[in-house]
Amino acid sequence: MAASALHIRGRGLPDGQTVEWWIADGILRSEPVRGAKTIFDGGWIVPGLVDAHCHVGLGPHGAIDVDEAVEQARTERDAGALLLRDCGSPTDTRSLDAHHDLPQIIRAGRHLARPKRYIQGFAIELEDEWQLPEALAQQARRGDGWVKIVGDWIDRSSGDLAPLWSDEVLVAAVAAAHAEGVRVTAHVFGEDALPGLINSGIDCIEHGTGLTEDTVVMMAERGTALVPTMINIENFPQFADAATKYPVYAAHMRDLYARFWQRIGAAREAGVPIYAGSDAGGTMAHGMIADEVEALKGIGMTPTEALGAACWDARRWLGRPALADGAPADLLCFAEDPRSGAGVLSRPDRILLRGSIF
Repeated sequence: MAASALHIRGRGLPDGQTVEWWIADGILRSEPVRGAKTIFDGGWIVPGLVDAHCHVGLGPHGAIDVDEAVEQARTERDAGALLLRDCGSPTDTRSLDAHHDLPQIIRAGRHLARPKRYIQGFAIELEDEWQLPEALAQQARRGDGWVKIVGDWIDRSSGDLAPLWSDEVLVAAVAAAHAEGVRVTAHVFGEDALPGLINSGIDCIEHGTGLTEDTVVMMAERGTALVPTMINIENFPQFADAATKYPVYAAHMRDLYARFWQRIGAAREAGVPIYAGSDAGGTMAHGMIADEVEALKGIGMTPTEALGAACWDARRWLGRPALADGAPADLLCFAEDPRSGAGVLSRPDRILLRGSIF
């Protein structure tokens, strides 16, 4: 429902100080608004959550109907995720922007890969790797400030994970994307693709299960962000079990899984910026960002730090406002401390999106 003027009061995070906001015309106001109705008093108030790696418009076999994409976005909203970075979707979801009851979506266009080097139906497949710079530029014009490449995937000729692109192509491609004013991210599972991607000036790595001591240092020095998708990595043993034709790949995936927590923990300790993303879409269910926040505590993040990775810190990274005078009224209210666990964080007592209550 919507109200002409609303009022909320509670403890803000990360500092825990009392905050008080008035909401009029979908906008936060720091000064009282006459006639505002108090809808929350006490408890905790935080900006709407961010899922920094999800796929609205992606199903198990690729593109889906727009109506199904709407349901995916609605599921995210009901779990408190009010800002989504869509890391590649074959469905054109730009029509969802007209739905004021749905989260804001920051799109990265389509995945870009080589033929038979990613999941069928997910990516645009480029026959010649030197098509990548222009293809990234095209996707930059289709997205919302981000583009996405597949950095590595199984090479059936070798039976193991392998990079898709040469270092020279990556340098040219990232430069082409940056010239369009967008940032670049890449799907990466293994070790071998990471040096070339990081050295190309890429802005973010998705998953990062193959991080080594050297590539952690490289990312920290360059400020390259990491979205580890912790809850999706729990599927690695199943991926390995299904790869009976490729025993080397299966063994590699099991090894990546075994080392993952230590490697992502080392990245955090080195100062690599880490943000929360669930990898929802495809085979992962939507609405699980609270579980990702809880998983980040397992790499040594404090409860406040883990929540920030899916909230105020993630919003700052993506260039979107948190709670400030004049900002959109996208926020969550909790009777209990949302840092206490996924059970609380996944069930906000109040969800306000553009000033409307859900």
